[in-house]
Parts: sequence; structure tokens; C-alpha cells
Amino acid sequence: MKVWSNLVLGPNMTSNMSGPYLVISRHDFRTPRKANMHFIAECLAELAETRFFSFGFSHLSRLKRDPRMSLWDHANQVETVRGVQTYLWRTPLHPVSLRRASLRGLERALFQAYVQCAPAIFKDWIRKSPVILIESGFPVIFIRLCAKLNPAAKLIYIASDGLRTIDCAQYIIDEFEAAAGRLHGLRVPSPLLFDEMPNRAAAYFVPHGLDADILGRAGPSPYPPGQHAVSVGSMLFDKGFFEIAAAAFPDVTFHVIGAGGEAAGLTAPNIKVYDEMKFHDTIPYLRHADFGVAPYNAERVAPYLVDTSMKLMQYGFLGLPAVCPTVVAGDKPGRFGYLPNDARSIANAIHNALTFGHFESQPALSWREVTDLILDPVRI
Repeated sequence: MKVWSNLVLGPNMTSNMSGPYLVISRHDFRTPRKANMHFIAECLAELAETRFFSFGFSHLSRLKRDPRMSLWDHANQVETVRGVQTYLWRTPLHPVSLRRASLRGLERALFQAYVQCAPAIFKDWIRKSPVILIESGFPVIFIRLCAKLNPAAKLIYIASDGLRTIDCAQYIIDEFEAAAGRLHGLRVPSPLLFDEMPNRAAAYFVPHGLDADILGRAGPSPYPPGQHAVSVGSMLFDKGFFEIAAAAFPDVTFHVIGAGGEAAGLTAPNIKVYDEMKFHDTIPYLRHADFGVAPYNAERVAPYLVDTSMKLMQYGFLGLPAVCPTVVAGDKPGRFGYLPNDARSIANAIHNALTFGHFESQPALSWREVTDLILDPVRI
């Protein structure tokens, strides 16, 4: 797979790219669900000392069934897990989007106060980290703090999604526009995200990776006889797909894993809803399904997900036909697009996926290769 870069280097961009490394993410390194930041952090830890700071965690998190709730009693202390030092900052409350334009001033004040209250351990990690990786979304609020406390640090933005796609607070969107000039690199996992980068000159493309070793561990099938479909994760989850699909295909059992509260109300007899499970525990469900589903919400799905959807990448690597909205099907082999809320379109996509069956694996970069390219994009 060719990886290319249009990065315009600033002074000494590739010098002093050794650790310690600091990862700033809304995720926590210890949660069962793994996102790209987990894999990148594991690879960084193989190179040098690595710290992982997670935040945006408070009593408000209970209302949204935050996947970090199991770590409530582990917050506000450093724990080392798989060679990574982790810290989850828990506060009584944390700022959120106030939605209304009339409340923008209050929203800004709340976010700014939150940054000013950042814990001492986080500030110490910033000062001691030559390289700081800042995930897209909520972590944007710390770009200025990182630049202030450690002007020599190389700040690399890891764009997982467009900020409007994931419904960020307006303050976060505005702050990204204002602070992006302080970033030394902006890694995008899809060329379609370039136009959303305010510091375009520093942006470069590196696709997501996959853990081939874990995905290769099939294990026995968890399914009884019959036809089975699987969906993993909650991002932009559209439960309406399953309400239509389950009625149209009563002989197919739809397994919905880790959708949380988004799957509430899915009660059809051929729909089985599961709590979030560890990534490696989902592999048998993926490997032995007849097709996978990426049920993205039609109103919020973005075209760049054709390149960045981790679940679609995993389906392709496993040779599992995928049913997904047409906008993210693209021209990728084994993807069958549908128009959301269109029963005939959904039925056709499922029929075509079942007819197509499993196919040859679609290769992808390893997370080791991805991490190396993020740190040193000019090697390509």
C-alpha cells in the first residue's frame, strides 16, 4: 500500500522525535474497546517511555454510559499498564457542548476554566515530553497549554474524525482553528480530511493500521447454525437499520456488540445485543459471521469514513462482506451500499452481501508501520 505525504517541514521536524512520548486522548488506555490511539500508544511504548492522559470524565459521564466507568476508582492516579503510564483525570463535572449560540460565552468560559485546572501530573508530563500526540476532538483544548509549557515539544495532531462529524462543541471547533498553527504535524487517515485541516501546510496522510496477529486468531464459532450478521461499536450508530433489516430477514440473526445505549429498544427476536467486550473477544464473531454491518447514521456520516472506518477495514482484512451506507462503500471490494431508511435498498445490500460471500483478505499497514510514519512521514 502506498503511503504519501505532502508535509512541509518546519525547523527540525524529524529531529528529537524520540521519547518520552505523551498521548492525549478522550479514550483511556485501559478500556476493553480499542481505538487507533491504543494501538499507537502500544507501539510508542516499544520505542520509549510513554504516558497516556485521558480526561473529560466526571459524574456527567454516568449519564452517557461512558465506557471508562469501570475505571472510576482508578482515576486521578498513575497506573502502568502494558508498559504505558496511564492517568484518567476525574473531576466533579466537565465542560460539554451547550448547543445554543446564546450560551457560547458560557461554554467558552467553562472550557477555559477546565484547562486552567489541569492536574499537576499532566503539566509535568507535558514539560518532560519531546513529542506530544493530540487526538482530534476534545483534546484540542490542550494544544495551547502544551505549546506554552513546552515550546520545544513537537506537537502532532492525530485526526481520527472531522470535528463537526463527531458533533464537537463549537468552542472546540473554534479553538482548533485558532491553535492549529502551533502544531508541527497533522496526520490525517484519509485524503478527504485534508480540507478540514486549518494548518494544511503541516498535514500529511497516513492510513489507519490493523493488528493482523489479533485478527488472525479466529477461535471457534460463537454462533449456532444459521446465518449471522455482526456489528461492533457505537460510532454514529443507526438502530433504524436493524429494525428494517431484522424484519426483512427473519432467518438472519443480527449480533450487535458494544453499541451501548444506542441499541436500546432493539427487541426483535433475531437481534441479539451484547455489552462492550474486549477487542480480541470480538474476533470470533467477525471471523464466523456471514456479513458485517457498519450502520452509520445517514445524517452524520462523512465521506472520509470510506477510508477511516476501523470496522470496515477489519471486515475487509477478514474477507467479510460488509453492508454499509453507500457514501462509505466507495469502490472498495466486498462492500455493499444502501440508502439509510430505505427498506428496499437495505434488503438489496444484504442479499448481495450474502450472495457474494467471503473473499480474499484486503491487506493493510501494521500499527508499527503507521506509528513509524506518523513520527517520520518524510521517509516515504
